[in-house]
Amino acid sequence: MTDLFTQFDTRLDQAIDEIAQELASGSLTKMSLFDAMKRLYGGSSAEGRWAQRDAYDLLEAGMTRHLLGLSRPVRLDDITALSLLVEQLPTHTVRSEDQIRFQQFSTPADLAALATVLAQPRPDDIVLEPSAGHGALVASLTTVRQLHLNELDPKRREKLALLFKHAKLTGIDGAMLASALDPSLRPSLILMNPPFSRSEGRGVDQFAAVRHLRAALGRLAPGGRLVAIMPDWFTTSARLSKIYDQTFENCTVQTACRLARCYHKQGTSVPVRLYVIDKVPGNIRPAILARSTVAEIAAAVAVVKRAVGPCEASPIYARQQTKPGTLFKAMRTSAKPPAAKPRVIEAPSISPLVFRSLATPRPLGEQAGVYLPYRPSRIDIDGAKAHPTPLVESVAMGSIPAPVPEYCPSLQGRILKESLLSEAQLETVIYAGNAWQQYLPGLFVPADEGVALTLAEDGHSYRKGYFLGDGTGAGKGRQIAACILDNWLAGRRKAIWVSKNESLLEDARRDWSAIGGMTADIQPLSSWKIDQPVPFREGILFVTYPTLRSQRQDATRLKQLLDWAGADFEGVIAFDESHEMGGVAGGEGARGSKSGSQQGIAGVMLQNHLPKARVLYASATGASEVNNLAYAVRLGLWGPGTAFAIREDFISQIRAGGIAAMELVSRDLKALGLYQARALSFAGVEYEILKHDLTAQQIAVYDTYADAWAILCAAAHKIVYREVAIM
Repeated sequence: MTDLFTQFDTRLDQAIDEIAQELASGSLTKMSLFDAMKRLYGGSSAEGRWAQRDAYDLLEAGMTRHLLGLSRPVRLDDITALSLLVEQLPTHTVRSEDQIRFQQFSTPADLAALATVLAQPRPDDIVLEPSAGHGALVASLTTVRQLHLNELDPKRREKLALLFKHAKLTGIDGAMLASALDPSLRPSLILMNPPFSRSEGRGVDQFAAVRHLRAALGRLAPGGRLVAIMPDWFTTSARLSKIYDQTFENCTVQTACRLARCYHKQGTSVPVRLYVIDKVPGNIRPAILARSTVAEIAAAVAVVKRAVGPCEASPIYARQQTKPGTLFKAMRTSAKPPAAKPRVIEAPSISPLVFRSLATPRPLGEQAGVYLPYRPSRIDIDGAKAHPTPLVESVAMGSIPAPVPEYCPSLQGRILKESLLSEAQLETVIYAGNAWQQYLPGLFVPADEGVALTLAEDGHSYRKGYFLGDGTGAGKGRQIAACILDNWLAGRRKAIWVSKNESLLEDARRDWSAIGGMTADIQPLSSWKIDQPVPFREGILFVTYPTLRSQRQDATRLKQLLDWAGADFEGVIAFDESHEMGGVAGGEGARGSKSGSQQGIAGVMLQNHLPKARVLYASATGASEVNNLAYAVRLGLWGPGTAFAIREDFISQIRAGGIAAMELVSRDLKALGLYQARALSFAGVEYEILKHDLTAQQIAVYDTYADAWAILCAAAHKIVYREVAIM
């Protein structure tokens, strides 16, 4: 089998050579391209041996080899000739599913050459192309010795291995460079043409190009240069102004060009923008140079020399004309104004949260019905603002003060300065961190069968967890993100966010980005096949409860997640909507006793196999039913040092005590600093009861439906009774 692959690679290499020679001689036609494909695959497209899209890929690979064979580095004077060559190429008239999925619209040769000239490469550069395609953007970098090419599509990556034998190749999502790429790689030059409107794991994504650009800028070494081909909408318009400014923070945009017509040979008429960016603070809104074609841009653009020092940027002009022939030529060759004074941008400051512990709990507020106004009972946080909407606690919970915490989180200064987290939300970060400094008494190992933990002298210490029982409006998602951020800034840059369904992924990304994270930091586990190792080196894996329980033969999502986390995982596992695991204990159902739910079991197994993990439960119905605590194995509700030897004892006795017993459990947990439950106040809310009198026609319709439903129920009862009698 290996020999077969080697033989095909040899034939593919020969076919690429053949196309490159025809490009050099100017003899390439669509028919000669298809003939080369017939020889490569031993048959025609009509026989199903290959698709026309494969032929265009071969053409692009041949163009890259043609550019690699040029005798000298490309110059602006070469652009016109390359543009003429591009115009002679066959137009791409067919698209494949992979092309649409990966957004494979490769950079035309003339545009790639222009980007190379503007990049001003140096021999000692470490060059990265995050979405390499067939390598057109770096084909002209003949003097560069360190080249790293990243391409998600394995077919294109195979051709890159033939075209760039000395380059290092990877196959990760370009939007995840910050977490999935080797941390030691710090490129000094990046050339990129990212996907414009689709993302791996997201599908249709209008901001895909921005995510890729931000990830690349995050990887770029200080003082380095990045040349990016971006969609036409990425500009300083009123709608995109904030995103544009945030993307180029701490950068200088040296050149901004708009090309109206350059991708027509790739089968699309979409205009694009070309940005030249240096990672030094400076002006990010230069004048836009707009032309129709690449050749016209090349005749007018000024090449900006790479900065030697942190802020040096002096222009070298593309044409030296002492006597411009026309007014328009004079405008093209006139000197650019001096670079704007660099902006002074304050680096994000990370410092411990300042709060004062209260030896005596704060006095209770005025009771209204069964509620008390919420207030942090034991801490006073400097600079923290009250929650935007007043919060309340039940009288039972409010009368129990929390313990004095010893843990102090570290967060960015803007969290308080911009009130990104309220006083109540910051309190959660403090008490969750305080709980995670404690361990359950005893040493345990996961039981061979079931979900129990067994005492063992050679077992592990299990870190305590924290339960967030806030109701709607208190911002549980924001608090989960804040707890992850506290650990992220402490160096624990792996976290697991478990939630109810995939639609909540965007909510998680919204909450994470609201406090300073990048949306690309959160990726769904479902992006990778169940038997595939997760290449996500650092970040937050988002997994739903149905995904967590899923399995296929001997492969399970749980094992995939555990392999990614590693046995020494100390990050946060956040169980959002944790009541979805409530069926782990089984119990009595409408048709008798039932066993534990698979997703509840999977959630407990995840906790059991990662003893050092910082477990955070979040559910507004945490103390409403005993099963909603049966999965909370990290709260110390049963086992050594408690009144209940095993979980079953706890469940049976608390269930017998009813809601009063659950209330006692929640109060005890708050007193231990392991639980908090707040809700929005209804103070000031007005309501009016509206009564609607049914008409005779509406009553008749209702009665008809009720009679029909009664007939259906009676028929179903007879069928069930007959089946039981037969059995």
